[in-house]
Amino acid sequence: MNYRKAENRDLDKVTKLFDQYRLFYGKKTDLKGAKKFLTERVSKNDSEIYIAENPENKIIGFVQLYPLFSSTRMRKFWLLNDLFVDPDHRSEGIAIKLINKAKELVRSTDACGMYLETEKSNVIGNKLYPKTGFKLNTDCNFYEWDSN
Repeated sequence: MNYRKAENRDLDKVTKLFDQYRLFYGKKTDLKGAKKFLTERVSKNDSEIYIAENPENKIIGFVQLYPLFSSTRMRKFWLLNDLFVDPDHRSEGIAIKLINKAKELVRSTDACGMYLETEKSNVIGNKLYPKTGFKLNTDCNFYEWDSN
């Protein structure tokens, strides 16, 4: 398995997985919109995407991170926003290795850390993240404002 930063040539393959990821979270399929979104993120350097690619050059997983900043720590902080592995390849340790790539990004950019959120109903994710060193923050409230 090859774990590397996604390039423009990978976007068609990543788009298919990204669409599956969105379906997992109850969104409607939108391959055209997904491709546009990912292309913009990569071309504008808005995010970092790492992929898991098997020996047949099939992309079977990805992680996408967005840069943020912590004013109190006065350093960069990363949001691990998207993590998805093809259902046919789960339980192979791919998600853990993608998280490790994210940790490498944090270290290489001298960031102070990263955080993520997942739905309480995401049983797999809620078991995975503590195993990879994430700690559930019960000290903070999470608020959301939706413009729609």
